[in-house]
Amino acid sequence: MAVIKLPQLAWHSRSEAQYRLPDNWQVETCQMNGYELPAMTPSAIRHALDNPIGSKPLKELAKGKQQVVILFDDVSRVTRTFDFIPHVLQELAEAGIADENIRFICATGCHGALSRLDFVKKLGKDVLRRFPVYNHNPFNNCVFIGKTKTFGTQISLNAEVTKCDLKIAVGGIVPHGMSGFGGGGKIILPGVASFEATQHNHHIAQFELPLGKAGVGNFDDNPVRMDIEEAAEMAGLDFIINVLYNRWGETARVFAGGLKPAYAAGVAESKTHYFTPSVHDKDIVIANAFVKASEASSCLNIAYPAVGHKGGDVVLIANEPAGQIVHYMFGAFGCEICGPEYKVKALPAKVKRLIIYSEYPDIAGRSTFPKSEKVIFMDKWDDVLKILAADYPAAANVAVFPYAEMQYTK
Repeated sequence: MAVIKLPQLAWHSRSEAQYRLPDNWQVETCQMNGYELPAMTPSAIRHALDNPIGSKPLKELAKGKQQVVILFDDVSRVTRTFDFIPHVLQELAEAGIADENIRFICATGCHGALSRLDFVKKLGKDVLRRFPVYNHNPFNNCVFIGKTKTFGTQISLNAEVTKCDLKIAVGGIVPHGMSGFGGGGKIILPGVASFEATQHNHHIAQFELPLGKAGVGNFDDNPVRMDIEEAAEMAGLDFIINVLYNRWGETARVFAGGLKPAYAAGVAESKTHYFTPSVHDKDIVIANAFVKASEASSCLNIAYPAVGHKGGDVVLIANEPAGQIVHYMFGAFGCEICGPEYKVKALPAKVKRLIIYSEYPDIAGRSTFPKSEKVIFMDKWDDVLKILAADYPAAANVAVFPYAEMQYTK
């Protein structure tokens, strides 16, 4: 049998898992353009921070400031925040900021809270030893700061964030199903915004915009992105550090500086970096979740279009020991109880079956996917092969997306 090798377990014991496929299948591995970029060295990261885009250096911004907050994304993103913290802390120290005036807040948005173990993965043990690290709470202690012009979103933000006069954010950029790309102002909305503010933004994004206005890869005229960016400007976000990932989820590119210019530069690079040439008319599409394995359904954005018009199967590999992310907006919290914006997209007509494979079965986590006899959950790869081989005994055209949640086609 042939073997495909796919990255797994980004936050656990990063490895390359091997999956067997029949020799008579024609397998095409679809790589994004930037998959082979190496991880940046500490000196290269330092150079990017010392030469910010559209902003004074962080050390200059920090002079005279009294209270500092460093925002970072949660473990549903693979951003290696620890790559940047030593440089940021050095800049703050040189500007005269004492440790007791610095705090870290995880911009969880409407995701579940992180544990200390998660904080250590993102920040390193030394940060937990020196500084307070908090979760954002979207349900309480949010302060109203104004209303956006784009959607009229009433913006209330984490009170601890609003009392700080220097706001720094570290996050990753990957394609996103509503705002076009992650990163940028999303660290504020939904990152540290109230549940109500996020719901208003997301509801319009999902249910009220004309087709094609939002969606993966849409940036310039995307009103969802504009509403989010407007909220971040209102919040006074001073300095962002946005990264692009390589195939291992490592820091491959850094865009640091002012919110709009640094984010725009990062997105411009993302359009090339994550771009994957389109493939079509496949009998089987295998989409592997890696950098956002806890939001594995995002892999389907690139998987479904690759299925042939005569019909085919999609296999989603969703190996995440922690399971799918707790999401208070979109998640399920009982057999018939769910978040207010819970919505599961139906399978396209041409998809015969959606097979979700995970070595870590979780019945409650299945709520992310459509309830249908065409949706099958499996935890043994041999069983996946058995069901597929029965339909494709002689041959099959197969596409493999190794990190499907950060790959996109135009």
